[in-house]
Amino acid sequence: MEDRPRKKRKARKPRSALRQEFFNLPNALTMGRVAIIPLVMWLMEQSDPSAGGGEWAQRRALAWATLAFCVASVTDFLDGWLARNLDLQSAFGKFLDPLADKLLVLAVLVGLVALERTPAWLAVLLLSREVAITGLRAIAADEGFDVASDRWGKWKTALQMVGLVGLLVHFPARIDFVLFAGEVNFHRVGLALLLLSMVFSLGSAATYIGNFFGQALRRRSSAS
Repeated sequence: MEDRPRKKRKARKPRSALRQEFFNLPNALTMGRVAIIPLVMWLMEQSDPSAGGGEWAQRRALAWATLAFCVASVTDFLDGWLARNLDLQSAFGKFLDPLADKLLVLAVLVGLVALERTPAWLAVLLLSREVAITGLRAIAADEGFDVASDRWGKWKTALQMVGLVGLLVHFPARIDFVLFAGEVNFHRVGLALLLLSMVFSLGSAATYIGNFFGQALRRRSSAS
């Protein structure tokens, strides 16, 4: 009998390399961002009027929730910057970083809807966009190409994060800054920024879809 040719097995990364990839500094920061999510949600629950404690207790819980959310948001910038500048980019990081962002935004939006501080339809629209784009990216990766983010997406993320901070603060507060002094209704400001982020979110989604189908059609035409 003739020996059948053996299929070549794909080279696997050694366990030590995988462990280093999982626990390098950028990925550790990303996992820390995921770990902060339950703390943010618990603090948001403590700000519910039904939890008791009065307005000052609610303000204190929201202040801590806002601080935790801001720390998590800073790690979103920091882990990407470290990965690029320290040459620590990895497949695990590329998967976990956007997932951590979406989980953080999802958790805060769900908490705000439960506290009746954000309309449910707005949260559904924003989260539907994220699910759709994640699906497109998965299909693009399976087809062998990448759909890069654009300025619409970056503006969407910035407005979304600042808007969520405003909604977390919620209560009006007096601000005495260099060019402004007066009371700011953080809830209204946060809601306005979140609505504006939806406009950029839909624009970014349209750009993603256009780029996806453009690349897919070019690949199909070049293959045929």
